[in-house]
Amino acid sequence: MAELYIRVGEDENEEPMEIPSEDDGTVLLSTVAAQFPGACGLRYRSPASQCMRGVRLVEGILHAPENDWGSLVYVVNYPKDNKRKMDEMDAASAVKMKRGIDRTSDLIILGLPWKTSEQDLKDYFATFGEVIMVQVKRDVKTGNSKGFGFVRFTEYETQSKVISQRHMIDGRWCDCKLPNSKAGPDEPMRNCKIFVGRCTEDITTDELRQFFMQYGEVTDVFIPKPFRAFAFVTFSDDQVASALCGEDLIIKGVSVHISNAEPKHNNSRQMMDRGAVNQLFSNFPGRSPSLAAMFDRTQYRYPSSHV
Repeated sequence: MAELYIRVGEDENEEPMEIPSEDDGTVLLSTVAAQFPGACGLRYRSPASQCMRGVRLVEGILHAPENDWGSLVYVVNYPKDNKRKMDEMDAASAVKMKRGIDRTSDLIILGLPWKTSEQDLKDYFATFGEVIMVQVKRDVKTGNSKGFGFVRFTEYETQSKVISQRHMIDGRWCDCKLPNSKAGPDEPMRNCKIFVGRCTEDITTDELRQFFMQYGEVTDVFIPKPFRAFAFVTFSDDQVASALCGEDLIIKGVSVHISNAEPKHNNSRQMMDRGAVNQLFSNFPGRSPSLAAMFDRTQYRYPSSHV
């Protein structure tokens, strides 16, 4: 009998592959397994009964039904255990793909006690999962802690769990979150200054400084005069400022809202140099040089949500 090809696939609905037969019209199981590793037989759907039928297998040789392979599509059979392993491999691959997408990142830890060391952090966070890195940010000159640090985990699931809760570290509640380190083209530039909205008139610069020092080193606190219900706080690290943005915090029993203090050059309508400001206020009786100086000092506009 002349050599012919039979159509074989892993499923009835997928595109089949042509497998060569032997000179006597039979097909070797090894030929099928070469294209479909793990195959242990073939089956086909009977045109008459529409039921699946198995192809006769004798000593590694597959025999055509009724001596004619015809134009049917033959489906590969796999051992149940082998198929289960293949399904498990597919599931494992899916998990690996997910992990490839959900990669871990450095998390910022805010509000650390001054005494907390890197070993203290590692011991604490190791209870959640494997820790890759811990770091306590310190002043270059004094070596004192700045009140914040970073941690990174091996597993994304561990990272998600840590972010979802607050942490009591050395007797103080700390927050652990993703730093807002990648600003898009439409987002304000990263900076170390935050806008503190909804302030009350009795809040002083010293009180604001003491409050925000729990999150990191504070380099400047500015409350405009005359009072306008907001303030600016500047940190030495921009990641601390970014992490606080969007938070509602309680200071002296009052809820204040933290926003980005957006650089004025991000909005051309707000661009104004000191000379222009002085000229503007010089046209009015009782002009306020201190207000012009305020614009010059901050070089920041109010967040759009507060304009």
